[in-house]
Amino acid sequence: QVQLVESGGGLVEAGGSLRLSCTASGLTFGKSAMGWFRQAAGKEREGVACTIYNGDRSYYADSVKGRFAISRDNAKNTLHLQMDSLQPEDTAMYYCAASQLSVCLGTWSSAGGFGDWGQGTQVTVSS
Repeated sequence: QVQLVESGGGLVEAGGSLRLSCTASGLTFGKSAMGWFRQAAGKEREGVACTIYNGDRSYYADSVKGRFAISRDNAKNTLHLQMDSLQPEDTAMYYCAASQLSVCLGTWSSAGGFGDWGQGTQVTVSS
């Protein structure tokens, strides 16, 4: 059974930083592409970032490029999302997800290939 547990969310002022973590179990982490998604209140879920099985290639939503960085530690089955220059529009529940594939599909941002999800961690950015 796949388990994904997110941590690191919280309340931060605009311009601040947070680092999210996701600890995975029950899957061959080093063979799975991983992603971060978010869903703000009243809005649809959106893809934030995706990284391939070995972390050598990553993809980002336009809205976070240059501010967020996804990384992974396959030895520790852990995924991270470093979020800098946070803005109020980044406020959302953030979810970690595991793909059934080793690479990020062209449809990754709409959750293409992703089949397992964490419970989420709330990020709130105050203005």
